[in-house]
Amino acid sequence: MNPELEAEILQLRERKLTPKQIARKLGVKQSEVKAFIKASAAQAEQKRLETGDLPPVARCTLDTQTYEHFFGERRNTEDEDEEGPMGIGLGVVFLSRSDRFERYSITTYLVDYWCLGVKDAMKPRPANGSEHSELLSMAYSSFPEGFRDITLEQAQALVFGAAEYAKGLGFDPHPDFKEAKAHLGQWNGEPKLEFGLDGEPFFTSGPYDDVDSIMQTLRRNVGDGNFHYTIGVM
Repeated sequence: MNPELEAEILQLRERKLTPKQIARKLGVKQSEVKAFIKASAAQAEQKRLETGDLPPVARCTLDTQTYEHFFGERRNTEDEDEEGPMGIGLGVVFLSRSDRFERYSITTYLVDYWCLGVKDAMKPRPANGSEHSELLSMAYSSFPEGFRDITLEQAQALVFGAAEYAKGLGFDPHPDFKEAKAHLGQWNGEPKLEFGLDGEPFFTSGPYDDVDSIMQTLRRNVGDGNFHYTIGVM
């Protein structure tokens, strides 16, 4: 696809034509038009993230279990049930931004707030209204208690705070966090949250964890007897 044709597609898209209408008008395949529009949206979003020009928050959510642990009425109580459907001390943050009707940029963060920090992250992904609803539902499909709306500041505190905590233990965040973190914006350091279990790291192995490497890192940086672990229960 040449630059002139790409420019025409973008001009027609600005006039609210559908990919099907654009394809007919220009005599190209609808699949090619869709692919180009999606790629252009992703590039534009990445450029905007790099410059710090973020669109307004559309939705910011957290699984109910993690919400209660950090922000709910039963936080820090002895009868709190910490073991959830995805293991111990795991939470999911879903963040979408939008500056146009039914057009979103979405990121998600899987946070191990007891040990490893940001275990997974989805780079900013463009989505329409139906895709937004589908991705939100998928993000919490493993959480029977569902999710709660939270503030951007709460999301920043959880994600950035957990990443900092894990870094102090010797663990880097998931590679995709490098691009996904810009979607959160700048954190002012508040509120401050407490990570780990009773002040100490608690590692629960998952199906994709390099257990030997993680255990060696904990022993080297924390020392035997200063952390807890559960292996092979997920």
